[in-house]
Amino acid sequence: MPALSDLSFRVDLSSGTIAGAPTMVRKLSDLAGSFADRRALDAALHKGDPTVYSVASVQPADDAGQLHYGLGRLMPGKIGDEYFLTKGHVHRRREAAEVYIGLKGRGLLLLENLETGAAAMLELSQQSVVYVPSATAHRTVNIGSEPLVYIGVYPADAGHDYETIAKENFHHVIVERNGAPALIARKKYLEELNRMREE
Repeated sequence: MPALSDLSFRVDLSSGTIAGAPTMVRKLSDLAGSFADRRALDAALHKGDPTVYSVASVQPADDAGQLHYGLGRLMPGKIGDEYFLTKGHVHRRREAAEVYIGLKGRGLLLLENLETGAAAMLELSQQSVVYVPSATAHRTVNIGSEPLVYIGVYPADAGHDYETIAKENFHHVIVERNGAPALIARKKYLEELNRMREE
């Protein structure tokens, strides 16, 4: 555990960085399995491979009872009808919850409960807080025209299970419908795409 005098960190909302903290960067190609519309994704990647999001992480101690947090910065954009998003995850320790605090921009959290299958999209924008309960997969989505910046706070021993999401993906997508975000079952959205492309 660091000394008490070393537990304050400077946050830069413009760059999405925390002084002295490592930053993980995800490019569009890193999200190949996340977007439902593979044809639109391939077309976008043909034009370039932009940064979609970054997360600066602070992990003072790994002991049970301690907290970790990350500063996320998710860029605006769309792949087909889907807004730019993060890979999303569920915690390895399924009972671990998380709190997201919106700092800048307009976004949503896509939540899916692994036990009940219930899904919801909740506002994650400036001055909003979202509680992510246990056994709930969560993914951040930017529905605005500027970077979405937020902080996620979670137990130090929660762990991040990206493998389950990579294998099964989220069963819902958030897409633009009539100028507004809509929550749609992934299977239904893919059926709509196929019908549209067959006409």
